[in-house]
Amino acid sequence: MARTRLGGAKLIVVANREPYIHRYKDGEVEWIRPAGGLTTALDPVMQACGGVWVAHGSGDADRAVTDANGRVGVPPDDPNYVLRRVWLTKDEEEGYYYGAANSMLWPLCHQVFARPVFDPAHWEAYRKVNETFAAAVLEEAQGGPALVFVQDYHFALLPRLLKAARPDLVIAQFWHIPWPGPEKFLVCPWARELLDGMLGNDLFGFHTQNDCNNFLECVDRALECRIDRERFAVQRNGQITTVRPFPISVDPALADEYLGDDWESRATALRKKHRLGDRALIVGVDRVDYTKGIPERLRAVDRLLHKHPELKGQFHFVQVGAPSRTHIPAYRDLTEEVYSLAERINWEHGTDEWQPVVFLNEHHGPDDIFVLYRTAAGCIVSSLHDGMNLVAKEFVTARGDERGVLVLSQFTGAARELPDAVLVNPFDVEEMADGLFASLTMPAPEQERRMRRMRAQVDDHNIYRWAGVLLSAIGKLIPDSCEAPTKVEPDPLDMIEREIARENYITALRLAGG
Repeated sequence: MARTRLGGAKLIVVANREPYIHRYKDGEVEWIRPAGGLTTALDPVMQACGGVWVAHGSGDADRAVTDANGRVGVPPDDPNYVLRRVWLTKDEEEGYYYGAANSMLWPLCHQVFARPVFDPAHWEAYRKVNETFAAAVLEEAQGGPALVFVQDYHFALLPRLLKAARPDLVIAQFWHIPWPGPEKFLVCPWARELLDGMLGNDLFGFHTQNDCNNFLECVDRALECRIDRERFAVQRNGQITTVRPFPISVDPALADEYLGDDWESRATALRKKHRLGDRALIVGVDRVDYTKGIPERLRAVDRLLHKHPELKGQFHFVQVGAPSRTHIPAYRDLTEEVYSLAERINWEHGTDEWQPVVFLNEHHGPDDIFVLYRTAAGCIVSSLHDGMNLVAKEFVTARGDERGVLVLSQFTGAARELPDAVLVNPFDVEEMADGLFASLTMPAPEQERRMRRMRAQVDDHNIYRWAGVLLSAIGKLIPDSCEAPTKVEPDPLDMIEREIARENYITALRLAGG
């Protein structure tokens, strides 16, 4: 079990987003699981390992259920770890989250055509919030050895702050989004401070080897340090940071839990609610974000109907688009663009009885999402640039019938692991339209062959294997986690890691035509 990999150290996960949110509804407090791949992936790990999850308390009823220190047991219906909520002011949230994190670092790290905003006020808020989280983590880490597992681009400065205060802490960070080359990243005015903050980690993880390569190139160009390219490690001011790929995944067992025994009746109700009839469904499930390629897939639907008018009235494209970062103008503009495209396509191709595009611009829980996955002819993931994309893997886990077609952008980390998907270039409207056509027309035996292989891949390389390999690598850094630190015999988990690297290399060769 992952818990055994930690020795006697306390596990502290740090993430901006909390795994459970409490909110008021009709005067009563209820709890929900927020949308997003990070919380979906890490909550099962925390339930297996125990410990503390430190996060921004964002629900309007969050304070009502916590103790004086912001702590509450979760999951709410069966607590087995602690959620420590950090309270931020609106100005802090505006500057740190909407400003530095999502108007600067998010576009900076994605190869998408959105200009980063470099605002000194946002940067100061980002620094202040990282310091606030550092204080909370240090409080939770009192009393013994601890492993701090930092999540994502919201906390690039946090590892160095923690290491300066507690050199004995073992600190690891996983970067859930891509990492750009130095030509792009080093335009950031605070690039060196960000990189120095991240080199406070003992272990730094990305989804892909290419992201690791880019990170080392940035460090080499920006900082005085020593880089060991054979071991993929950086030595700076006496500290060593190892940089490695750990492709994240999902918990396949959750599909059965979310579907339940009554999924067919719920699917019937969902079809009735949105007037879908018994037509074939192609689904897209995303936050409304400009990296996800939602306008591109809508243009592909339009092109599909022009190329194959015989399909009119035969299917619906259902786009679940959870509202996201609506305080940022680029996101508001994107939502308006998606509505406009959907309206134009429905006007041009639709009838009174049939609308090709159904845009659901609201949050949906996993119970509804997995019903859509299970009933769809196809699922399209058209990200313009994505670290992994767990929607692709969730769709695969939902298909116990071994049917359904995954149309997957080649610019996702998932494309390296799921070559049996229909891989497409999301910038190529013709190729995208052909991918959608394949999802509606692929013969059942071919669907089954492809889906069977993808399901085996996701089942074998699941979230617990990701956590086990990653925590094993971190656990080796904890002084009390092993009896013989100098032992040189092969570790079975090292063998697993080498095999994963070999599989990823072979897949990359296959995708490149080698």
